[in-house]
This record gives sequence, structure tokens and C-alpha cells, in this order.
Amino acid sequence: MTCTLDSTEVASATAMDQFDAGCVSLMDRWQPMTEWYDERLKSGLDATCKANACRIGPRVVARDRAGRGLAGINMASQDFLSLASHPKILAAASAAARRYGVHSAGTAVQMGLTTLTTSLEERIAAFVGMAQAIVFPSGWTAGFGAIRALVRPGDHVLVDAHARECLQDGAAASGATVHQIQHGSTEALVRRLERLRDEDPQAGIIVVTEALFAMEPGSASLPELQQLCRRYAATLLVDVANDLGALGATGRGVCEMQGILGGIDILTGSFSKTFAANGGFVASNHPALRLAMRVGSSVQGCSNAISPLQAAVVLAALEIVDSEEGAERRNRLMQNIERLRTGLEDAGFEVTGAPGAVVTVRLGRLACARRLTADMLSRGALLNLTEPLTPGSADALWRLKLLADHGTSEVDGFVAIAREAKARLDEENARSAALQYAVA
Repeated sequence: MTCTLDSTEVASATAMDQFDAGCVSLMDRWQPMTEWYDERLKSGLDATCKANACRIGPRVVARDRAGRGLAGINMASQDFLSLASHPKILAAASAAARRYGVHSAGTAVQMGLTTLTTSLEERIAAFVGMAQAIVFPSGWTAGFGAIRALVRPGDHVLVDAHARECLQDGAAASGATVHQIQHGSTEALVRRLERLRDEDPQAGIIVVTEALFAMEPGSASLPELQQLCRRYAATLLVDVANDLGALGATGRGVCEMQGILGGIDILTGSFSKTFAANGGFVASNHPALRLAMRVGSSVQGCSNAISPLQAAVVLAALEIVDSEEGAERRNRLMQNIERLRTGLEDAGFEVTGAPGAVVTVRLGRLACARRLTADMLSRGALLNLTEPLTPGSADALWRLKLLADHGTSEVDGFVAIAREAKARLDEENARSAALQYAVA
């Protein structure tokens, strides 16, 4: 998508352009950015911090950051198999609340675990074909905590440049030497492994990637990566947050699809996208994993464990995912994925990434992306805009989140709104370009 607006306009600025790094007050540094966001909100160009006002579903009612009403087709919520309001899920949460209350009341290292949580650890380990698993308060803390606990100064972390931020942050906080590996480049990974093993044969090395990158085409060859890691005495960590439960014949994700279920050194994942609850996990076949994570991770020792309600919800969700109903929901989800991707491509949008429940659309320049998103929101299409933090660092994106319960009317309706919004923006840009040419 092209935009004729001049890049010096305020509409093209990024959030970090407004950050006053020279201000001595740590709080006051953020004041210009706050005022800038508020001006965008008044202009209808701020899509952040929307508040849902009903159950998550194909159509929702919500409010924007100013409290103004929004309603329409929901492509902004991550509930891939539409389990958040499933009767079995609600019943499981209610039963857990009656028996255990609603709070775990402690860290996992002390007495924040419940028998529901330990059952969930056994169940998620079996689901991913691993000997052990440990549950974390969120998917973010699982990825961060695993890397932070396993490596130390003197070790090396080789992380895919496009890996999730929690993995990048865990690597940065570990004290190990971090090596950014060109996304998807096995050759670059091999070169770095060879060099490190020549220079530092006794160092610990962990290779970090994702099974499914929502913004990039294709998936890594996990069997090849695991073989490489074993050749160079490195540990492979694969994050399955985007695919587990939602893809694969039985919902085991890319590992199942590539025939390596249970064969990866370490898996990390999230419950929030498919399993209708906060929380995440780390799983492995190594007998030392559970205690290594439990006592070696500050997240486990200093952050409250997930609530019994959350554990009960994930257990119930796993039963659905691992059933004929789960397979039927995955089939509907994939049909929606294919329909939305095809529809948007036919409408002239640039759709990228491997087919998954998150459909990524590259929008290009910020000024146009903001106007297009505002138009969509005002006409009954609820979505999020992912903006680069610094100028020129990346394109603005839509990361559209599909649900199994989306019908053809919602998918086609969303595409129609997008097609019309794009046509209006293109027409406006053409008029602006003609005017600028005439003045020149």
C-alpha cells in the first residue's frame, strides 16, 4: 500500500519520537508521548487500549481509550478455537472456584500450587509428548524464565532475530552473550555454532526459535535444527505459542506436522491464545527440568502461581482440543484462515506469514495505516494496529486474529469493509497527489 503524505507530518511520527530522553525526571520523559497519544485519540487515530464490554466472540461491543463505543466484527481478540465461553470451560471454572477459591495465594516454590496445577503440568507434558512440564503465570514469563534460568554469563544464546520479545528479553537478562541470527537462515546458524565451538568448546549454548512465526512465511525445519544442536552440543528451545492447539491433526502444532513431537530439547508455550486462560509452560524430557525451572527461575520464586480457576480452564480446554470437537473447531479455523487470506489478497492487501490463526497484513507507512485503521474501526471492523516504535524500523501491521466461530458472513464482511476503506484511502491519496502536483 502506498501513501502520498509527507513523512514529516505529525501523523507519521512514532511513539519514541515523543520520548524526551534528555529530561532528568524519569516520569516527565514520558509526558510528551502521553500528550501526543491523547491528540491522536481526539483525532480518532489511536487504536490502542480498547476495552471489551462483552464475551469474546465473532462480534463484540467495546470502548476505545476515551470510553467511546465500538461494535462490530471482532478480529482483535485471541481465542483461536472460540473456547473462552464454552459451556465446559465455564463449568470447570465454576467448580474450581467452589472447591479452591479464586486465588492461589503464593508462589510455586512455596505453596501457591494446587492439585489442579500439578495435574495440569502432567497433562500438558503428555499432550506435547514430553516427560515433564512446569506451568508459569503467563506465556511471556515462561519464555523469559526458561532462558533466564538456564544460561549464565559465559554461555551463548543464539536467537532468531524475529523471535518473540519475551525470548529476546530473557536472553538479554541472562548475562550470556547473545547472538542475533538472521531469521530463518540455517547457514548463518551453522556458521555461528561452528565458530563458537572452535573458540569456546566448553561453553553452554542455547538456540532459540519459534515453531510458527506469525509475520514470516513458512516454519523452521525443527528436525534439522534439533539435529544441528545435537551435533554442536547445543540445546534447542522452540516456542509453540502460535500453533499449539490450533494447528495439526490432533492440535499438537508444528511439532506434530513435522514429525518431531516429543523430540525437541525444550518447548515453551502459552495458554492465552488457544486454551482460554492466562499462563504458559516449559516442557522437556530432561529429568532435571522441573526443579531447575522451579528453584532456578525468579518468576517461579517471586511471582504468584496461576490461580486454580486458570488451571481448571486449561485442563478443560485440553480435553476439548484433544477430541473430535477440537478437530472440528480446527477445521473451521483453517477454513476461516484461508478465506480471510485469499479475500484480503484479492482486495489488494499484502498478506504475509505462514497460514495460522494470526493473519498479518503489511500496511507500509504509518500515516496511511493509522487512517485506514480508524476508518475500519468506525465502520464496524474491530482490529489492532501494530506500529513500529522508531522511524523506518518496520512497516505498520494488522495482526488479525481469527476465531473458529467466525462465520463466512464475518470473514467476508470484514474483507468488504477493508476493501472499501482501502479504496477511499487510495482515492484520497490520489486527490492529494494531484493537488500537490498542481501547486508545484
